[in-house]
Amino acid sequence: MKAIPRYLAILAILLIILYPLLWMVGSSFKSQEEVLSNVSIWPDSWTPGNYPDGWTHFKSASVAFGRFFANSALVALLVVVGNAASCLLAAYAFARLRFRGRRIWFAIMIGTLLLPGHVLIVPQFILFKQLGLVGGEFPYLPLVVPHFLATEAFFVFLMVQFMRGIPRELDEAAKIDGCSPFGVFRSVILPLSRPALVTTAIFSFIWTWNDFFRQLVYVSETTKNTVPVALRSFIDSSGQVSVGPMFAMSVLSLVPVFLFFLAFQRMLVEGINTSGLKG
Repeated sequence: MKAIPRYLAILAILLIILYPLLWMVGSSFKSQEEVLSNVSIWPDSWTPGNYPDGWTHFKSASVAFGRFFANSALVALLVVVGNAASCLLAAYAFARLRFRGRRIWFAIMIGTLLLPGHVLIVPQFILFKQLGLVGGEFPYLPLVVPHFLATEAFFVFLMVQFMRGIPRELDEAAKIDGCSPFGVFRSVILPLSRPALVTTAIFSFIWTWNDFFRQLVYVSETTKNTVPVALRSFIDSSGQVSVGPMFAMSVLSLVPVFLFFLAFQRMLVEGINTSGLKG
């Protein structure tokens, strides 16, 4: 009985956190007028037509909303691969190898976490423009290429801390068996770093899928837009908003994130609860 107030408090907090999401789902079935007048979650009159209307909202550009899902999925998956591969290699160098200036370079890398991303967007754009990466048939290069160069200091730091929990005796045993530094990485570090890799993959996917500003800067062609930019396009030049269809597509845009998280949930929990080894 003593636990009942605690459970009720947790339930109340959960409802407060979930209310915006539930309201958005309910509003995706409301008409334009009802969205502006009815603040409750439950619609007075159901309007399921918002979903087909939102899916075909860009028919003037001869593109369905599914095209934007495909664009976002392509960018997010490339970023996941880039972050997982490059950050893992960089973390292995900082955590296991010995080279001159290692601590200084690691401190500089950590220092980049203090720089807001919006401060870097202008010099990055100028650099990518001079390199010829802006525009073209594949306008996603500025969004993808940096992630193959270990520019995400947070994930490098995460993996470095994880690798420091792996006993160095395993490295020494592998070297005795004739493994080179790359062999130690492939045979010892890589298998044991799976939880950290999964954590990196999950957050990389979610952050990239939800990214709006950088994708708005680098992608200008309508058929190349990603989901966040396409959702913004429901507001026309006069400021009018197709609210119902926009909420409907917003609900659908959450589905890939939930599915990706559920698919790797067990590994994510494993990465949080363990340090790579037991015993």
